[in-house]
Parts: sequence; C-alpha cells; structure tokens
Amino acid sequence: MYKFRYLVVALLLLTVSFSNAQPKRHQLVSFSGIALEKQSLQPVPFTAIIIKGTSHGTICDYSGYYSFVAQPGDTIEFSAIGYRMSPYFIPDTLSTDRYSLIHLMDKDTANLKEVKIYPWPSKESFVEAFKRLDLPDNDMDRAKRNLALAQRKAQMEGFPIDPQSSFMNSMQQENNKLYYAGQYPPNNLLNPIAWAQFIQAWKAGELKVQ
Repeated sequence: MYKFRYLVVALLLLTVSFSNAQPKRHQLVSFSGIALEKQSLQPVPFTAIIIKGTSHGTICDYSGYYSFVAQPGDTIEFSAIGYRMSPYFIPDTLSTDRYSLIHLMDKDTANLKEVKIYPWPSKESFVEAFKRLDLPDNDMDRAKRNLALAQRKAQMEGFPIDPQSSFMNSMQQENNKLYYAGQYPPNNLLNPIAWAQFIQAWKAGELKVQ
C-alpha cells in the first residue's frame, strides 16, 4: 500500500516538473512594432511579416507599422523588396501578453549584368543599313529637305480636323458641361492668361474677319 502511494506521488512530481519545463505555447501575444531601414532609420512600407513554418502573418502599412497575434517561441520573418530577409525569435519567457519591437532591416543590392540594346539584330545588318543610308551631300539639299518638312507642316495646319480628333473634342466639351453642372462656368473675361493669348494671336495676325 505504501509503495503504491510513493509511486503516485512520484508520478505527480514528474508531471508537474515536465509541464513547467515546457513553454506555454497556448499563450497568445499581441506582437506589434515598426520596420525601419537600418542605415537611414526610415520606415520600410508594406514589409511582409510571417510566422516561420505557418501561413499566418501580416503586412506593414505605409508607415512601416505592424500588429498581429503570435505565440512565445515563434520565429518571425521580415521580408521586403530590396531588403534582406531577417528573422526574429520571440522569447518564450514572456510574462505579459504584449510585445513590441522596432525591427531594423538591411538593404540587399542586386547587381544585374549590363544589357545593350541595338536597333539592328547584328553587326552585319548595321553595316548594310549604313551603306544604304542616303544623306544629303551639300547645304542646299539639306535646306530643301528642311523646307519641305516646314511646308508640309503648314499644309497640315489648314486641313480639317479628322474624325478621331473631332470625337475627342466633342467628348471633352461634354465632360466640361458635366464638370460645371449646377454652377457657373469660369469667366475668361477676367482671366489674364486668356487675355495674353488673345493679344498674342492678335499681334500674330491670326484673328481675321472671314
């Protein structure tokens, strides 16, 4: 009978000591803080924070602030574009249900190989295109070519508006009507910019009686 009592007491002592040795994984902690760049101490917005080995975590806001629920003993991983992934271990000996951390992150610079873009697929294509290049030989030819471009530009200004531009102009007028619906539109009579444009057009001879 006494041996049975001693056995029961020993089992109870072993159970209590084993339960005290194990971390309290059922305890929840409000884990919050801010993620900063280590060099400049500026916030790192939208940093991804995840509990290692799980799919639980959160994302920092624009100011680098974060807040979520974790457990003592969890390993928290911080990762962001342009920064090295850095873990943090929450102590398993916490006595409170709140834990705050200012986490500093190191920049991770990736050097990419130089990429050269050419308008020709190969050197041979460039040589062939260069040989077929027809450049004016004298100043007169170059002047005639420039005058031809100016003449075409002047002719295009007198052309009637094309259907697409006419449609866009009509849609812009409708949008202006909707924008000023229920109120008076702006009066350009007192607009100094409009007066400056009017005087400039008048001096240039653009205002003619049809």
